Amino acid sequence: MSASSNQNLRNLLRTVWPYFSSARWAFVVAVLGAAVGAATEPAMASMMKPLLDSGFTQGTIPLWAVPATIVGLFFVRGVSGFLVNYALAWAANHATLGMRNAMFARLLDAQPSLFSRQSASSLINSVVYEVQGGSAMLVNAVQTLIKDSFTAIALLGYLVWLNWKLTLFIGVLFPAVALTMRIFSRRMHRITVAGQAATDELAYVVEENVLAWRLVRLHGAGGQQAGRFQRASNALRQLLLKATVAASTVTPITQLLSACALSAVIVAALWQNSAEGGTVGGFVAFVTAMLMLITPLRHLTDVAGPVTRGLAAVQRGIDLIEATPVETGGSHAPERARGELQLKHVTLRYKADQAPALQGIDLHIHVGETVALVGPSGAGKSTLVNLLPRFITPSEGEILLDGVPLPDWDLAALRRQFALVSQDVVLFNDSVAANVCLGAPMDRERVLAALEGANLRGFVDSLPQGIDSPIGHNGSQLSGGQRQRLAIARAIYKDAPILILDEATSALDSESERLVQTALERLMAGRTSIVIAHRLSTVEAADRVIVLDQGRVAEQGTHAQLLAQRGLFARLHALQFNT
Repeated sequence: MSASSNQNLRNLLRTVWPYFSSARWAFVVAVLGAAVGAATEPAMASMMKPLLDSGFTQGTIPLWAVPATIVGLFFVRGVSGFLVNYALAWAANHATLGMRNAMFARLLDAQPSLFSRQSASSLINSVVYEVQGGSAMLVNAVQTLIKDSFTAIALLGYLVWLNWKLTLFIGVLFPAVALTMRIFSRRMHRITVAGQAATDELAYVVEENVLAWRLVRLHGAGGQQAGRFQRASNALRQLLLKATVAASTVTPITQLLSACALSAVIVAALWQNSAEGGTVGGFVAFVTAMLMLITPLRHLTDVAGPVTRGLAAVQRGIDLIEATPVETGGSHAPERARGELQLKHVTLRYKADQAPALQGIDLHIHVGETVALVGPSGAGKSTLVNLLPRFITPSEGEILLDGVPLPDWDLAALRRQFALVSQDVVLFNDSVAANVCLGAPMDRERVLAALEGANLRGFVDSLPQGIDSPIGHNGSQLSGGQRQRLAIARAIYKDAPILILDEATSALDSESERLVQTALERLMAGRTSIVIAHRLSTVEAADRVIVLDQGRVAEQGTHAQLLAQRGLFARLHALQFNT
């Protein structure tokens, strides 16, 4: 095995070993079972000597002893094999469960940059499929290593006991097999890593087309996307073929080396028998044991491929657990903030060689103030609000909530202070009630009140199971307006001191918009509210309007003041209303 594979194996053992703490008995059972099973192998070969030397020529062996011995040996071998397989599978599944839980937990507390670096399909592939497939391959490999290693040792011991001189011929085989395994395992590791990348690319193509199926069909881009899928699929096919070639080459080379060793042993045995004398039974027993030794040796050489592929698959899980930085926060954790926000000289650059998304932002948002953020697309409105719950960290400057810098806040306590209603509503495949009280204890009366406030109570009451009705994947059983009103009900239920509203009423019909807007106005009373507005008519009631342009604060004031200034806001207003 290559040096990189050895390092991966050490990392794997170091990472997953804590999950085996309650499975030590499984290793003990596996080792004992393998030892007992291995002892039956030379016993089968050793039967040849008395059968040939005494049974057939002298008839001194009772007839019942032969089938009783054979059946007994196979029974013991079967029981020991079952114990090895079950014990190792139990331990591996236990470890896989713990490792997968650790991977998912890391997804939940990883820095948000992880989700911009890796696609959702890549992360899903790692957590759901690769760790399971890699663990399965490693389990099979460990089973082979334990059982066949014991078997090979037992047979070699028997061969040495029978004829140590002839056994020396077999010893020449081991360095050649080890060299072969080392060469091909290196190649297998390179191909496996490339195959993982190709699998991620193929999954990403599928993910994009599943999410954008309407757009693909509307633009007639099916043929183009099919060609893209075929190219990615063909690249994966070629890598899989290369992996098959690399793995399959080891076996015939090992068999050829074994055939050479067998031929040499037979020639040497015949010469030794004519020179020193010996029995036919002893010769047949030796050859039988040597032939039986070829099978575990071949299995041990074949294990290099699965070990390499398993290590490469599980390594991605290790990297996710160990190499993914987690979000960190401070210790300031009040139950409820007042809602005063300050941004001091805040600048944000996504990349060092790009223009800043925000530059020199200075804002003071008072407790209970409603502030609207407006401006052209790309002005930095969404970027600014993403800074507040620390989904993004500013490159320069600082942000304070109630006079405390955001890094000093406990992250859970900080995010408890915000409720978000966005145009891009995200719902879970669960009940209405579970989506409304997401992350908080369920109070059915509060759920009903929140649905009432979002103008959704009548619809939910008409469902067969009421608030316990499932809503499907991302609310697929709801209309667009219903999905957005459900998100508003979630914000009402959370009752956070700071509201972030991103065109929260944009998907509603006129009547529902009027009712929900009234509910939002009641909800916003006494709370700090930040409204990202694209329709400028919705900001008339805001205490202050902040106009962003190219990442800077271009203007600020009331709706009437900004119209009177005849600046950027007035121009945008004129474009929308054709005035």
